[in-house]
Amino acid sequence: MPACILIIEDNPENLELMRYILEMHGHRIIPAETGEDGLIAMREQLPDLVICDIQLPGLNGYDFIEVVKNDTALCSIPVIAVTAYAMVGDREKILAAGFDSYIPNR
Repeated sequence: MPACILIIEDNPENLELMRYILEMHGHRIIPAETGEDGLIAMREQLPDLVICDIQLPGLNGYDFIEVVKNDTALCSIPVIAVTAYAMVGDREKILAAGFDSYIPNR
């Protein structure tokens, strides 16, 4: 079943690749390049899933997930971190921050 997926990614190539793959599987994509724009889109469209980079300008991924998890209208929407952070301990730190899952982008 197709889903509505918000992708928050400031790297245009990464955003386009994720968009392409997910649209090929029938999903509707909402793109956002900043955490602030992602929050606006999330509140307006209530996606089924959010894919979020950690290293974002302004409101970074950690700040974004803190806002989401403290908002009763948004906290039940799953958020997956996709990030270049792939060192020992990064996975645990990301999950402890509130992300539902973690995919290292190596």
